[in-house]
Amino acid sequence: MADCLFCAIANKTIPATIVYEDELVIAFKDINPVTPVHVLLIPKKHIDSLATVALEDKELLGHMLLSVKKVAELLQIDQDGYRLVSNCGENGGQVVKHLHFHLLGGKKLGTKLS
Repeated sequence: MADCLFCAIANKTIPATIVYEDELVIAFKDINPVTPVHVLLIPKKHIDSLATVALEDKELLGHMLLSVKKVAELLQIDQDGYRLVSNCGENGGQVVKHLHFHLLGGKKLGTKLS
């Protein structure tokens, strides 16, 4: 999509600090981190959110989850633990309408969700 911020990052028309990339996904540092490690992992294919994934996207979603593991290892948060979040829709807190996972770590995270 021409007006999608994350598509522009995936296409490298907008700069980002990329920490991992392969043929299907790209992971980059969040510009407003809430934890010492805060990375966004997105598919290069535009999908609005988890609410709009199709059956044809199941392999891509599996690939994304396996990529989270790789990124956690690269950023050395795999042993101590991390949190993976995907906001879905306006009430879920989604700001950018492109499927993405927040990979959060680098400190002990609480159990409260709000």
